[in-house]
Amino acid sequence: MKTKHICLLGLLFFLISYLFFSKVLPSFQKPIDFAHWFNLFGACLLLSFNRVFPENKLNSVASFVTALGVIAHIGLCAIDLIMSSFGNNDFAKVELSNQIRNTASIFYPFIVVGPSLLFIGLAMHALNFIKTNLVSALMVILAAPAIGLSFFVLKDGIYMLLFCLIFVAGLGLLLYRKESEQVLINEEVCK
Repeated sequence: MKTKHICLLGLLFFLISYLFFSKVLPSFQKPIDFAHWFNLFGACLLLSFNRVFPENKLNSVASFVTALGVIAHIGLCAIDLIMSSFGNNDFAKVELSNQIRNTASIFYPFIVVGPSLLFIGLAMHALNFIKTNLVSALMVILAAPAIGLSFFVLKDGIYMLLFCLIFVAGLGLLLYRKESEQVLINEEVCK
């Protein structure tokens, strides 16, 4: 399987997870928490974007940030999968939430800051294409923070899904950009 195909599969899994999170897909997540499993596999597969974009200084930083974001997504999904294992035991869920919230070494890297790094890293990758693929790059760059705002501030699953769709579409368009544009970017990187 080519790296581009792995990236595309990651985008598909990630989008499916957001369909579950936004409650567009029916909630048949018992006994399996499909939303977090799709999110976990999607995030891991999105790590492949580190190998398909041109190599330069920005790409190196973006790759590192993306890798940190994937690690944080793995931790976040693990926490959420544990949370879902409590089923209807709301007391246990509240206790676990309080424990996590009171443990800074878990709360900040895996809940607050870490998962955002995946979006930031992929948006940094998109910056490489701001001159050659303006619309696609802006789709990724603007949708990345909008996903977080729609979740944390607006608390609206439909907006979150819409921005995720724009984010995924932008990355997909950048992934399958024309070869002539890739040559132009490689020439600019070598200068």
